[in-house]
Amino acid sequence: MTTDNTPRPAPAAPRGPRPGGPALGAAVLTTGLTAGAFFVFACAVMPGLGRGSDRAYIEVMQHINEVIQNPVFLAAFLGAPLSTAYAAWRLRRVPAGRWVLAAFVAYGAAFTLTAGVHVPLNDALAAAGDPAVIADPAAVRADFEGPWVAWNAVRAVLCTLAFGLLCRALVAYGAPAAQPVDGVAAAGSNARR
Repeated sequence: MTTDNTPRPAPAAPRGPRPGGPALGAAVLTTGLTAGAFFVFACAVMPGLGRGSDRAYIEVMQHINEVIQNPVFLAAFLGAPLSTAYAAWRLRRVPAGRWVLAAFVAYGAAFTLTAGVHVPLNDALAAAGDPAVIADPAAVRADFEGPWVAWNAVRAVLCTLAFGLLCRALVAYGAPAAQPVDGVAAAGSNARR
């Protein structure tokens, strides 16, 4: 009987669920949905409304501002920063975490724009009242339209940037030999220690 002394490769570590994956997936999904919503406003909704009369513009925007406050949109809009923050925390010791943190900052800027610019403009438009009886609908529209459209374009770019950063985080997360930030090899990694 002969003995085979040929070195054999070590068995691969089991590849089960890794921490942070579900949170990262939720962040990508919710941020993508929100970026898409703001993109559609920038590319289609606002230019389309811009072709209408002042009273029609005000009336439709008042309706949009009412109906967008629904559980489906709010789940994506509020779920994006929450899931991104949680994913950044869970992935803080691996390279993907840096990308997630950058996405959180970009989305945070968009969220701040929404709270600081869009919500006050929407509230002022609602306070203008019934478009059929507004004395100067052109002035109401002018006060709203320019700033809202311009800052929505910025908000759409920021959300799209956050989405792109999260997609990059997915690539880093899925890399087979990902190294933690502190230089210690990840558990189950094939990298040399």
